[in-house]
Amino acid sequence: MARIRYGIVGTGGMGTGHARTMQAIEECTLAAVCDIAPEVAESVGEEFDVPYYTDYHDLINRDDIDAVIVATPHYSHPEICIYAMERGKPVLSEKPIAVTVSGADAMLEAAQRTGVPFGVMHQSRSEPIWQAAWDLVKSGRLGELYRTMLVYADFRSQAYYDSAGWRATWDGEGGGVLINQAPHSLDRFTWLGGLPSRVTAFSATRNHRIEVEDVAAAMLEYPNGAVGYVYCSTTEAPGTDILELSGECGKLQVVGKDLRFWELPEGVKRFSDTSPEMWQRPPCNEVPVELPACESGHIAILRNFARHLLHGEPLIAPGVEGIKTVEMINAMILSGRTSEAVDLPVDRARYDAFLAELRATSVRKDTGPDRRITDDVHH
Repeated sequence: MARIRYGIVGTGGMGTGHARTMQAIEECTLAAVCDIAPEVAESVGEEFDVPYYTDYHDLINRDDIDAVIVATPHYSHPEICIYAMERGKPVLSEKPIAVTVSGADAMLEAAQRTGVPFGVMHQSRSEPIWQAAWDLVKSGRLGELYRTMLVYADFRSQAYYDSAGWRATWDGEGGGVLINQAPHSLDRFTWLGGLPSRVTAFSATRNHRIEVEDVAAAMLEYPNGAVGYVYCSTTEAPGTDILELSGECGKLQVVGKDLRFWELPEGVKRFSDTSPEMWQRPPCNEVPVELPACESGHIAILRNFARHLLHGEPLIAPGVEGIKTVEMINAMILSGRTSEAVDLPVDRARYDAFLAELRATSVRKDTGPDRRITDDVHH
């Protein structure tokens, strides 16, 4: 079987996880690794018996690298991905694809200009529950959307934030819960419900000693007049994960791993406009939703990207769609910090200047050596 030879840039966290996952995928093989920390690069290279580098240019320039996985801190994604694309190497980027919408724009422009395949590691799209939800939405069974809602409430300890000096700083990450913990939820939210046209947000640092937000909420306005609500935090236990979309013809609700769908055969507004009864409600039927049998998680995205390159299989998570998450993140951060409504698309120049000011006063934490531990919980 033909195999895609992957090179991984950034192996101090999820990159090593991807290297291990890859061992079980017939369509790909690990060819080389790179990390800015020499001891990490050497350790991972020796573990998998592959060449290792501290300079990503050296890895990408190898003739035996067919595709590149970028699993470095957020700020470096555009630079590395664009370099790979310009050398004809397909790229699979960790989430989010960039810290700023201007950075994401540059990545999308490079992908379009070079014609190089580009994907993003939004692995939760591959899960059966979200594949079923997407089938309902794309088939039009919700009708015109009237309301969206996302509640992503999770927990992170202070020890987590203290595990590296760059964590939860404006200069190291460019944000808090929105850019680090919530991207998968925000990706699913915008994938299924689309982007709003205006965001009015609140953000705060409630329970942690960090520069950035650990709580953020926003009211959303959509081009068609629909409204929405988003709440994200790392201050709660047990966690809550709820997504709800309500439309003219149906309502979709996902609570944790439970998906429910209600069908309204006569339509909400249509029934309201035609019913002569004061207190009658539109007929509403809960419809069982069959979940597809499919591979999910990181392994599904890695295999899918390899099969896209080998056989033209459609990408589960195209890189071009990664900009939606960045638009939401930037809009919520900007609105939350300025107490002003922010229109989408986000003003690129304004956000770049805004973030530059925050980075100028950002301070790397003195927490000792970075603890590079692969996340085996939130995957």
